[in-house]
Amino acid sequence: VQLQASGGGLVQAGGSLRLSCAASGSIFRLDDMGWYRQVPGKQRELVARVSRSGSTNYADSVKGRFTISRDNAKNTMYLQMTSLKPQDTGAYYCNADVILDPWTQRAFWGQGTLVTVSS
Repeated sequence: VQLQASGGGLVQAGGSLRLSCAASGSIFRLDDMGWYRQVPGKQRELVARVSRSGSTNYADSVKGRFTISRDNAKNTMYLQMTSLKPQDTGAYYCNADVILDPWTQRAFWGQGTLVTVSS
């Protein structure tokens, strides 16, 4: 199973970016998925998560600015980021709880995609 994250880049404060995370491989079903952010010297922190049914939760710092969504038919998750701030800068990693078969569940991580917000 592979998670491929994309969509990062350099943007000015106030701008927008859309991240994507596509899951591929031998997947029985994708359960909860999420985006995490990490900056040098700090632990990876939750940005947002979405359940298979579409229930969401967000870090307080991004509420009202970021929207997480998913397309179950495409095994893909998105993060629409608006009103970006310099403190949103970091490497964004996608995470998924993957049901490999009816008896096996594992968590997978994608590679990071870098978001840089300039002031």
